[in-house]
Amino acid sequence: MATPPPGVSGGGLSGGLFEADAPRPLADRLRPKDLTEVYGQDHLIGPQGSLRRMLDNKRLTSMILWGGPGCGKTTLARLIAEGSGLVFEPLSAVFSGVADLRKVFDRALSRRQAGQGTLLFVDEIHRFNRAQQDGFLPVVEDGTIILIGATTENPSFELNAALLSRCQVFVLNRLDEAAMREMLLRAEETEGRSLPIDDDARTALIAMADGDGRYLLNMAEALFALGTTEKLTPKGLAGVVQKRLPVYDKHQDSHFNLISALHKSLRGSDCDGALYWFARILEGGEDPLYVARRLARFAYEDIGLADPQAAHQALMAWDTYERLGSPEGELALAQAVIYLATAPKSNAAYTAYKAARRTAKETGSLMPPKHILNAPTSMMKDQGYGKGYAYDHDAPDGFSGQNYFPESMSRVSLYQPVERGFEREIKKRLEYWDGLRRKRRETDTD
Repeated sequence: MATPPPGVSGGGLSGGLFEADAPRPLADRLRPKDLTEVYGQDHLIGPQGSLRRMLDNKRLTSMILWGGPGCGKTTLARLIAEGSGLVFEPLSAVFSGVADLRKVFDRALSRRQAGQGTLLFVDEIHRFNRAQQDGFLPVVEDGTIILIGATTENPSFELNAALLSRCQVFVLNRLDEAAMREMLLRAEETEGRSLPIDDDARTALIAMADGDGRYLLNMAEALFALGTTEKLTPKGLAGVVQKRLPVYDKHQDSHFNLISALHKSLRGSDCDGALYWFARILEGGEDPLYVARRLARFAYEDIGLADPQAAHQALMAWDTYERLGSPEGELALAQAVIYLATAPKSNAAYTAYKAARRTAKETGSLMPPKHILNAPTSMMKDQGYGKGYAYDHDAPDGFSGQNYFPESMSRVSLYQPVERGFEREIKKRLEYWDGLRRKRRETDTD
């Protein structure tokens, strides 16, 4: 086996002379030493887990670990390295560049020639740009390294397709309440004492962590440091530790997930669900004007003419927010959310628009029928422009029934109103006009 360079070993970074005597955070002291101590990821490392099967069969491949903060990505990577017999090379994409990667690749190539493999762990791998990600391809392809990348962002959007095709993506779950309760019990066993909180405060502490195990243990450590045996209530707990901010990045995956949840809840006429996601988005720090724009879009796309007032409500809420700002203007947006969620739904206008665009592309540059063209010059009149045009207001029922499609094109039905809300009335009108049009056509034929 090749000798690892300073600071690198088969299981992690080597320690300094006095590391054993240095104080270590609770989260580090409780870092799992084997897979059985990893919480909340049984779908991957349980008896039937896909990652467990890969490790048991000793067929380790390059992989991407995708999950939120504090769910155990780095810990899992270290445990895989320790059980793989490979030299572990850890890097952070935040602090590393091309030069660092080249050094790792050179060391890995030297080890490979000596019969020793290398596992490269890259934390926050999505921070590398596309060109840097391309640098992994040849060394992953030829087996010089086994790559484990950790990311909090959707790999589909943040990683090159070529790199993804060479890696297996494993999705880590956000830690649930049961997993975090187990972590707190283990923390109390390690400390040899109970946390100074009552049952309600324990539940509140878990809620504050918002699925982040590392944050949970850091808060637990702060509570142990109080040195008190008096049990805190949820109110007392709030005065000691701060709630973890929701995971929400206005430019990344969580942003689109919550916006999608709001849109789908509105479409599903779930008023309470829509209000919840609306509040989650605001709590995450989103610009309310962005939400206002999305509400206006929804009014036209998913309600349309089933309730023409929906667009008016969305636009008025937008205007009100711009006049009042936060927090007063947010009530107007909340009212719009309620109105849109409870309004009758129809995407008939949206579907008709898409169908019209598609038909326009297919039919090219067909001329309008000459009878609906103006004839400002005598030459155009001689060409038949305007000839035979029927003025609808002169018809007894205000409807001429003439053809307005190109003469060489068959009539197509693009707008199909639904039997909901105001569109029910529109549908009656269209059916009435269709009947008149057929009568005119039959009369012209006779």
